[in-house]
Amino acid sequence: MKIHEYQAKELFAAYDIPVKKQILCHTADEAVDAYSRLNVPLVVLKAQVLTGGRGKAGGIKLADSPEKVKANAEAILGIKIKDIPVDRILVTEAADIKKEYYMSIVVDRNTKSALLMLSSDGGIDIEEVAHSTPERIYKFQIDPLLGTPDFFTRKVAFSLFTDIKLINQLSHIIKSLYKLMLETDASLAEINPLVLTPDDTLVAVDAKMTFDDNALYRHPQIAALFEPTEEEKKEKEAKSKGFSYVHLGGEIGCMVNGAGLAMATMDLIKRYRGKPANFLDIGGSSNSEKVVHAMKLLLQDSDVKVVLINIFGGITRCDDVANGLLKAFEQIDTDIPVVVRLTGTNEELGRALLKDSKLYVANTMSEATRMAVNLALKTY
Repeated sequence: MKIHEYQAKELFAAYDIPVKKQILCHTADEAVDAYSRLNVPLVVLKAQVLTGGRGKAGGIKLADSPEKVKANAEAILGIKIKDIPVDRILVTEAADIKKEYYMSIVVDRNTKSALLMLSSDGGIDIEEVAHSTPERIYKFQIDPLLGTPDFFTRKVAFSLFTDIKLINQLSHIIKSLYKLMLETDASLAEINPLVLTPDDTLVAVDAKMTFDDNALYRHPQIAALFEPTEEEKKEKEAKSKGFSYVHLGGEIGCMVNGAGLAMATMDLIKRYRGKPANFLDIGGSSNSEKVVHAMKLLLQDSDVKVVLINIFGGITRCDDVANGLLKAFEQIDTDIPVVVRLTGTNEELGRALLKDSKLYVANTMSEATRMAVNLALKTY
């Protein structure tokens, strides 16, 4: 689960990580009032959306007067950043920047520990730094048994600074950020940029946090911050129906029984130069209602041109699955072609039941996949 910058900064402040004063606004008039209340000469107006790339998209602007605040707020509110509309902005005291740094702590599943990353190249181009000059990003494993004792955080801080004042400040921020991660079950806590001001003070001027969905039940105050996207709403709906669903953005909707078979289906679609629209595991069942719910979920995606149903009948017999599909499609009105592959117990009987339906029936997984890709490309 992701949260907004202003929410992450509130958590930072609660854990004694230095941040600038801020006020959340939903209108240009609120932004002008916030400028007056902050009572500082220069403010930053920042779009609050759950995605990156705000600066390059025009979602971050400076203002030093009520008129500029209003004009910039009106310019930011309502724009879309990566197709997400901006409905709120953060007005915050601008930092006088001497140097920008990067800092984050992320869960590293390979080592089963947290990974601390630091760089003297902070800012909006940190992705390019990671791609072109990865050696400029310093990485330190945090031993889960030791945590962040003074000797570790001071040693780490020397990778960026030699001034003992800055060493102590960075050491404190590392300790606080790690404590925040542990106590909130976060999977990522990022400060980009971590700014050094002319008076040699470190300040977090941006904040990003994500949390482990499986641990949210332990943190109701954080779970309450969840603002699902349309795709996340679909995933939640699918979960309530007993499905596993992940949106992928392609044109071939997949309905499969079994996670391993679903992964293999997507791999084969890619092999034949198609693009899977989703991962959807409906589990083992011939229940026609389940198929109806799954189809409705797939057809909500306007990019889907073909649906591929790939079923392995083990304990569930293929003739039962076929009857379930026929009942389901009596309730579904769609012009989108549907390809079905049945294999396993009573597969010949199952395919015979579907023979005179409007469904495209394939004997093998390869045949079904090629058929779906060709239909998507309108070459079948």
